[in-house]
Amino acid sequence: MRLAVLDIGSNTGHLLVVDAHGGAAPLPASSYKEPLRLAEHLDTAGAVTPSGIDALAEFTAESIRVAEDRGCADVLAFATSAVRDAVNVDDVLDTVAARTGTRIEVLAGEDEARLTFLAARRWFGWSAGRLAVFDIGGGSLEIAAGKDELPDVAWSLPLGAARLARSLDEAGDTELRDLRRRIRVDIAHDAGNLLRQGRPDRSVATSKTFRSLARICGAAPAADGLLARRVLPLEELREWIPKLVAMTHKQLAALPGVSPRRAHQIVPGALVAEACMDIFDLSELEICPWALREGIILERLDTMPHRTAG
Repeated sequence: MRLAVLDIGSNTGHLLVVDAHGGAAPLPASSYKEPLRLAEHLDTAGAVTPSGIDALAEFTAESIRVAEDRGCADVLAFATSAVRDAVNVDDVLDTVAARTGTRIEVLAGEDEARLTFLAARRWFGWSAGRLAVFDIGGGSLEIAAGKDELPDVAWSLPLGAARLARSLDEAGDTELRDLRRRIRVDIAHDAGNLLRQGRPDRSVATSKTFRSLARICGAAPAADGLLARRVLPLEELREWIPKLVAMTHKQLAALPGVSPRRAHQIVPGALVAEACMDIFDLSELEICPWALREGIILERLDTMPHRTAG
């Protein structure tokens, strides 16, 4: 069957259309996305602004039209931290539903971590052993670990690259050091949740920020395909961070794997990635091509009766 996942992230709205059936990997059929940047459309009280709500409603309506044109049997619509943490979350969801006829589900942070973990587990398989998964989004950092398909531990922290970038505008050395310290204190606070269960056999990272950092550090380009092994090594990342801090926005945007609209998020993303590897004593993170959207699809398929393709 053909399904669509409508992912309202803190940076981007992304509609992914896939052909899927139980027992097979979801096959991407088409994609439609827009840079909503909801994490940057929050007022001083923490509410999504009217312009942010308008952009979200317009994108949702167009996504539904695209899904219908592509013959999708269902659209699984969800939002993550930018909407989840907004003080006017109910108004945002009600307004979008009234304008589009689509009710967007808000994922809890723990569910976001759990579903991302499911996607990574299915990608790497049982041979990965005890798996640790890290995901830096626009609004939050998700961490999960376990030896089964459901993680033993899963939690979310407000350490997304877009969220942190707002505090780095014109930041000097003192502000940068304070941010670095705060990131590490927040991650270390609950690090024992993962560490007391034993060292992971394999540690992986998902989503755009980690992919961009890995590319900067020499990982294979997207043109090499999903099956190319890509890693983010701690040693190389440490060498790059002072260079990234010293770069202008234009210089950051010219780096491999970095888009101009996300260039300002690279430094805070790098600080979070470095902190994760330091605190959990990891020399590298392997990049997983699947993340939350695939986890949503896989969980949906698991609840459906299995049938053969065709």
